[in-house]
Parts: sequence; structure tokens; C-alpha cells
Amino acid sequence: MEVIVRDNNVEQSMRILKRKMQREGVSRIVKLKRAYEKPSVRKKREAAESLRRQRKMSRYRT
Repeated sequence: MEVIVRDNNVEQSMRILKRKMQREGVSRIVKLKRAYEKPSVRKKREAAESLRRQRKMSRYRT
């Protein structure tokens, strides 16, 4: 991921970088990796995410 700093405007570049990371889902992944997640909790979370994605896709198909 690359962000160009123009006119030494670091604050604007940081906002752009944060927005790009948010879109890619990097911040969510980093948050999940901070602490250990038990396998049973991980399976439950992934199943809930899958169900959420399926419901979202079914809304757009109709």
C-alpha cells in the first residue's frame, strides 16, 4: 500500500492511508491478531461473518 506525501502534508497523507487500510480491512485484521483467539471462538466468529455475508448478498440478488 502506498501513499504519496505532497507539500509535506503528512496529516492528509495519514488520513488517506487510514481510509485505504479501512477499505482493505487491514485494521480489522490487526485488531483480531492483537490477542490470542481460542479456536472455538474463532469458528463461531467466522460462522457469524459468513452468515452476515450470505444475508447481505441475498439482499442484493433480489
